[in-house]
Amino acid sequence: MDYDFDETVDRRGTSCIKYDFARERGLPEDVLPMWVADMDFRTPPEVVDALRQVAEHGIYGYSESKDEYFDPLRAWFSRRLGWTPERAWLRKTPGVVYAINTAVRAFTRRGDAVIVQSPVYYPFFSSVRANGRLLVDSPLAYGADGSYSIDFDDFERKVKEYRPKMFLLCSPHNPVGRVWTRDELARLGEICLRHGTLILADEIHCDFVWGGRRHLVLPSLSPELADRTVLATAPSKTFNLAGLMISNVFIPNPTLRREFASEVERTGLSQLSVMGLAAGRAAYRFGEPWLEALKAYLEKTISYVKGFVADSLPGVRLVEPEGTYLLWLDFRALGLPHEEVNRKIVHEAKLWLDEGLIFGEAGRHFQRINMAAPLATVREAMERLRRTFFP
Repeated sequence: MDYDFDETVDRRGTSCIKYDFARERGLPEDVLPMWVADMDFRTPPEVVDALRQVAEHGIYGYSESKDEYFDPLRAWFSRRLGWTPERAWLRKTPGVVYAINTAVRAFTRRGDAVIVQSPVYYPFFSSVRANGRLLVDSPLAYGADGSYSIDFDDFERKVKEYRPKMFLLCSPHNPVGRVWTRDELARLGEICLRHGTLILADEIHCDFVWGGRRHLVLPSLSPELADRTVLATAPSKTFNLAGLMISNVFIPNPTLRREFASEVERTGLSQLSVMGLAAGRAAYRFGEPWLEALKAYLEKTISYVKGFVADSLPGVRLVEPEGTYLLWLDFRALGLPHEEVNRKIVHEAKLWLDEGLIFGEAGRHFQRINMAAPLATVREAMERLRRTFFP
C-alpha cells in the first residue's frame, strides 16, 4: 500500500496542543510549530478503521483487553527487537510520563535520590522534583566532534555519593538522538546492579533508529538486569497515537510489579480508554508496513536536513541523529546569547521549537526540532532559519 506522507493535514482548530495553543503559551499565533513530539502524519489506515468500528458501535463502556492486544504486542517486540516479553509482565498505563511518575512513587521515598543524564526529556526532572525526591544529574559528555557519550566516571561517582534508588534511562536518547550500544548499556547496568539502583528504562522511541543501528531492549541483556528494570514503552510515538493515552510497562520482577500495580491503584486508575485499546491492537497487528514506509520517508527527510545545515547554516551543528525523529541543533558557534537565539527563532523565524534549557543546563545554546512532518513543512522551517540567521 502507498502512504502519502507528503499530504499536509490541517491540524488547526482541532484542540491540538501543537497548533492551537501558541498564544496560551506566550508565543505568536502564527508560529510554525516543530516542537512537541507527535507527528503531522495520519496514523495507519487500519487504526482509523478500528477506531471507526468502535465509534459506530455506539457504546463506550468500561473496557479491557485480552490476548488480542498482548499477542501482537509480544510478536512486535520479538520480531522487531529480539525480546519476547511474558504476558504477566505487562501493566498498561495512560502514558509513559504517567508510568515514570508512578514508578518514582512506587520504588522511592521522599528525599531519596534519583539519577538522570542531561540534557534529557524534561518530564524526567518534574517526575523527580514534583514527587519530593532528590534529583541527581550526571550530564552526558559532549565532545568537540559534536558527539555525545556517557561519562561513566561521573555516573559511578554520583551513584556512590548519593546512593540513588532509581536511574531514569532514556533509550534511544531524547533529545540528543543517541542509540546506546550493548557495551554502554551493559556498563550502566553493571554499575546500577552493583550499587542497588533500580532502572526505569524509557524506550518509547525504540522503533526509530537510523543508519543500520539496532535498538537493544535493556532487560534483554541479562536476567539480572531484567530483574531490576521497569521498561516503559508505548505505541504513541511509533504510530502517532499520543492523544489516545496508552502505554506498555513491562516489569519481569513480580515483587516490583505488585508494588507498581499498588501505586497505580492509589491513583484511582482502573481501565484505559476503549479507543486507546482498539488503536493499540490494530497498530501492533497491522501497522508494520506503514511504519517501514514512514521510516524510509523520515530517513530522506533527515538526510535533507543534514545537507541543508551543512550547506546553508554555517556555525550551526546538527548532532548526528542515531535514533528518534527529533533533531538536536547546536547554535553555540554563532556566539549569540541563548535568549537571543530563542528570540530570533520565535519572533523572526516564526518557529516554535523546544529550546534547549528545558532539557537541563546542558541544553543551553541548543534547540530541538521535530522532523515528523511533510518534507514541505521541514523545508519551510529550514528556510526560515536560514533567512533569520544568514540573511
